Amino acid sequence: MVKARIQSFDAYKNRARRLEKRWQELCARYLPLSAEDSIWRYHRVRDSSEPEQGWKLHLSATVLNAGKILERVGPFLAARRVQFKAPRSLRELIRINSGLVYGYSQVGKIITVYPRTPGEAVSLAKMLHKMTRRVAAPVVPFDLRFSAASNVYYRFGAFNPLEMEDANGRSQPAIRNPLGELTPDLRESANARPDWVSNPFEEERPERRQHRHTCSPQTKNFRVFRALVQRGKGGVYQAVDLSVSPPRLCLLKEGRKNGELNCDGRDGSWRVRNEEHVLARLAGSGVDVPGIYTSFEVDGNYYLVTEFIEGECLHHLLRKLKKRMPVSCVLRYGIQLAGIFSQIHLAGWVWRDCKPLNLIVTPRGELRPLDFEGACPVDEPDPMLWGTPGFTPPEWRDLNLQTGRHDDLYALGSMLYLLLTGRVPDQTAPIPIEKLRPRVPSTVCELAMKLLSRHLEQRPSAATVARALKKVLSFLEDKGTPQRRKRQDAMAKSHNASARNRAHRRLEPAVTASAVMGV
Repeated sequence: MVKARIQSFDAYKNRARRLEKRWQELCARYLPLSAEDSIWRYHRVRDSSEPEQGWKLHLSATVLNAGKILERVGPFLAARRVQFKAPRSLRELIRINSGLVYGYSQVGKIITVYPRTPGEAVSLAKMLHKMTRRVAAPVVPFDLRFSAASNVYYRFGAFNPLEMEDANGRSQPAIRNPLGELTPDLRESANARPDWVSNPFEEERPERRQHRHTCSPQTKNFRVFRALVQRGKGGVYQAVDLSVSPPRLCLLKEGRKNGELNCDGRDGSWRVRNEEHVLARLAGSGVDVPGIYTSFEVDGNYYLVTEFIEGECLHHLLRKLKKRMPVSCVLRYGIQLAGIFSQIHLAGWVWRDCKPLNLIVTPRGELRPLDFEGACPVDEPDPMLWGTPGFTPPEWRDLNLQTGRHDDLYALGSMLYLLLTGRVPDQTAPIPIEKLRPRVPSTVCELAMKLLSRHLEQRPSAATVARALKKVLSFLEDKGTPQRRKRQDAMAKSHNASARNRAHRRLEPAVTASAVMGV
């Protein structure tokens, strides 16, 4: 595992508290105004004579340096009576930079400045650039950058909330055209300005040397044609590997430098490097994880190229079900999943992120695990929590916890519970399975509830679970009539056919290799 910079959860919490305290002190000084229903704090009340739209500036920051940036620029902006805003807490800053809560286009937009004229926008950008250059922060996805290494970004947009309805009657952000008519404010446009507005920054940006990409020769070997995931820490893309003959499909995982940097000092680049390390170790121990093709670095972002597994994610398969999955099908999936956990644990690792989204059902009905960026060695427990609500154990409430196999065993129980009942268990007091779904074999209900136990020692090993589920399945198959077995086999074939159809659906181009890799 790539070494962590924080050695205990207590150290993580102490750093987070210290940073938050300083952030609140600075906000009280420079951003005293806030509304209960807003995540933002403002410097002052808006003057009615100020424009409703124009060139706005964005300063990017991470949770580690946001306070330092506000401490530098706050007095400067306040002295000029320029309106600006920032998140009301560092928790909101983390949510913004994740790209999941408020949208990918908002990543990095931590301090927003509202200049009164284009000329003021340019002069402020020059000064803010000098004050914040050399500060490490995520790139703002769709804004224009003041210079190649600048931490100042800009775009033309509304200063006050303006909205209009789209063709489907849904509300969307808007700006006014020269005729005063509302037109969509395209925040995910790479142009970052409407056609009728001239860019005042073009001639005023600082002179700079030609930016050189730290480009790996391997980038020319891949052609990205579909974005599967896009968030602050990086993207996941489907691509074609041209380095072999014939070309093959592959998965390209991007870890962005400073992307979703947290109080533990880890960013997207760290996580993808860690996943590469874990996959190599698991594959060497015989675990059927995605195979690694290669890896490379571009401008500090790390890229991992792996096998593309054909099939359908279990999450999507479950959402399409019109009724609950047959018990026999649940048992087959449960046996496979317990076997996967058993292999991972025998290899000396803890997965820490088992959930339906991270399991692919192949056309043959086999489960393949994905996403190991949060995995850690059994004998080197990670002090940082990692996982998805609904699949994380109740002992996480204990501030002195140590992660380990018991995290995975709880996730296994949560998966069995979900497959049987159609819902994830309540972490504090899960409803007994037999109350939600009668006629489930009592052995299976007891096994799942033991895995969900608050007492770690009561959770059976993954190998024990696999053996027990095999016995129940064998009993049901021996007990069932030929007609019943025929119906169950037909249901299983239906699930597998759905996975095959999903795997062979035609894919349409979405992004280009140059857009993804910056080359």
